Amino acid sequence: MAELIDLKMVTPHGVFRQYKVQSIHAKSVEGEFTILPNHVPVVMALVPCKLEIYNEEGKHKSYAVAGGFLHFDNNKCLLLSDAIEGRSDIDIKRAHDAYERARSRMEKKDTNSEMRREELALQKAINRINVYGKK
Repeated sequence: MAELIDLKMVTPHGVFRQYKVQSIHAKSVEGEFTILPNHVPVVMALVPCKLEIYNEEGKHKSYAVAGGFLHFDNNKCLLLSDAIEGRSDIDIKRAHDAYERARSRMEKKDTNSEMRREELALQKAINRINVYGKK
């Protein structure tokens, strides 16, 4: 049997999901990346993104990750995030409402910190909508 990665996804509420996976694809502050078994050890800061994995049966799964950190070493991966949602967890109406609210607020903000906060809210909403759209 091919080597697999032990992936543990953790939120402030505890372990969200735990899988043995063939690969992990997400986005860090430096750009998109893919981790395969026996990857070099790494710690990365994640931006709001779609986390894509292929489990041990080769089945594709997608999750909306609200940013966080990923640590990989010795075929063990720990992903820490304030929020992780699978397609079935996403309230698409709420995601669309958050998108519209963030867009509207961005038009009215005049300080960099306010604008950055709304850009982050917009990124999270777009990410949730994109993950929901994928089965």
